[in-house]
Amino acid sequence: MNMPGKSMAKRRIAVVGAGVIGLSTAVYISESVPKCSVTVISERFTPNTTSDVAAGMLIPHTYQGVPIHEQKEWFRETFDYLFEIRNSAEASDAGIHLVSGWQIFKTVPDEVFPFWSDVVLGFRSMNEKEMKKFPQHRFGQAFTTLKCDCPSYLVWLQKRLKVNGGQVYARRVEDLWELHSKFDIVVNCSGIGSRELLGDSQLYPVRGQVLKVHAPWVNHFIRDGDGLTYIYPGIHNVTLGGTRQKDNWSLSPDASSSKDIFDRCCALEPSLQRAQNMTVKVGLRPARLVVRLQKEILVHGGKKLPVVHNYGHGGGGFSVHRGTAKEATRLVGECIAALEGSSSKAKL
Repeated sequence: MNMPGKSMAKRRIAVVGAGVIGLSTAVYISESVPKCSVTVISERFTPNTTSDVAAGMLIPHTYQGVPIHEQKEWFRETFDYLFEIRNSAEASDAGIHLVSGWQIFKTVPDEVFPFWSDVVLGFRSMNEKEMKKFPQHRFGQAFTTLKCDCPSYLVWLQKRLKVNGGQVYARRVEDLWELHSKFDIVVNCSGIGSRELLGDSQLYPVRGQVLKVHAPWVNHFIRDGDGLTYIYPGIHNVTLGGTRQKDNWSLSPDASSSKDIFDRCCALEPSLQRAQNMTVKVGLRPARLVVRLQKEILVHGGKKLPVVHNYGHGGGGFSVHRGTAKEATRLVGECIAALEGSSSKAKL
């Protein structure tokens, strides 16, 4: 029996996946869970992850299968966390900055004030003079939000994890059970890899292709209301998007898509025709009707392995990554409590 005040064993936690979801979850666990060691295991690290392709803008997507109040809490948690970093000496290293701009619509949307409007800064309807810049559109919203320079942010998260005592390990995980001998709990943040790793048929790729261009005079974002066409100025370049191709697994750049993206963006911001140094990036968004945030117990030969899943964020991962990391960490805490409980019973 454990004596009163006696410390419990240090719990070994593996996080599978090194995109923004995996690294932010690992960091949150390392900050919040006492007496644990955290190891991130992934076949790919920055700059070769899907997150490296993402624009990193904090404008939430809507997940059909998740209650709105829950989505708002995820977004608020993420926005407030990044806003705090933005207002610190870490902002440059983390690649986080504020950007103002416009979201425009050809018809007035059902939600003039979306659920996240009071989380971003200065949200309002655009005035008549502003709308003259976009003669093909009837309505617009102006606000200030945050943007992550994705590779910089991923590197910053890795450094933060290591400062907290965490480790990173490059290898491909074929089966979560293979981690059983070295870890007490596994957190699965493998994104689109969960389709093969778990056989999750509810998960599917949505191919995204973007252009990165040098256009330093562009300093306001412009986003068409359908989210397909966007211009997002960053620290080092401007991201032009995009595509949304369901069940397309190709990671090869498509020239016709690039031309279409460029033409659509130039229609909104004609000065982009002078943009230089264009590069093309492609990534596969891990889409799912419902983000999978839940516990599972794997059983093999009478042995058990607690697993926490955190994947299926589609194209909205950056907007909610800290919020879902917090929820995943809470589930990890429940797993630890269950392990401690079973360990105490075994010693009675």
